[in-house]
Amino acid sequence: MALVCTGCHEICTIVRGPRHNYQIHVRAFIAWSEIKEELARGQSPADRHDLIARVFRQKLIKLIHIITKSCIYGDVNCWMYSIEWQKRDFPRAHILIRLKEKIRRADVHNFIRAEIPDIQKGPVLFEIASKHMIYGPCGALNMKYPCMKDKKCPKRYRREMICETQTAEDGYPLYRRRNPNKEAV
Repeated sequence: MALVCTGCHEICTIVRGPRHNYQIHVRAFIAWSEIKEELARGQSPADRHDLIARVFRQKLIKLIHIITKSCIYGDVNCWMYSIEWQKRDFPRAHILIRLKEKIRRADVHNFIRAEIPDIQKGPVLFEIASKHMIYGPCGALNMKYPCMKDKKCPKRYRREMICETQTAEDGYPLYRRRNPNKEAV
């Protein structure tokens, strides 16, 4: 019991401090080659939750090692993560990272991207982002999309194209989304 209480106090201390710098969400991807290669004939990834869990855990450990030891975002002060499983779904992790130094506004674009990569410069990244990271279509493009509430998307999609990252009135960031059809000014 003492160990549980100690852990709770440590988490409360982290929560009481300044807000974490990064929150990263990671989901298992059933098309990972490590999963596909281990499936028996006729099996689907949904048949092998044990395999998905092992591959996901190894990739998560590697990602956390890269973030904390390689200091890709900067020197890490502290970090924590939780893994959740939902019915009929695969694992996902929520990672909180606090850096020793505060993030400067100029550094935001080095770590957070809300743009589809240029197909000419990075065709593989373009394909991945186009296939897995675009929400919808909802809003005026599809009023019957499941997320729609009172003729609006509660997730604020489809977002406007803007040249620079800004902070909205409610405090949320509006990330740079340059129009791919126009030259940057």
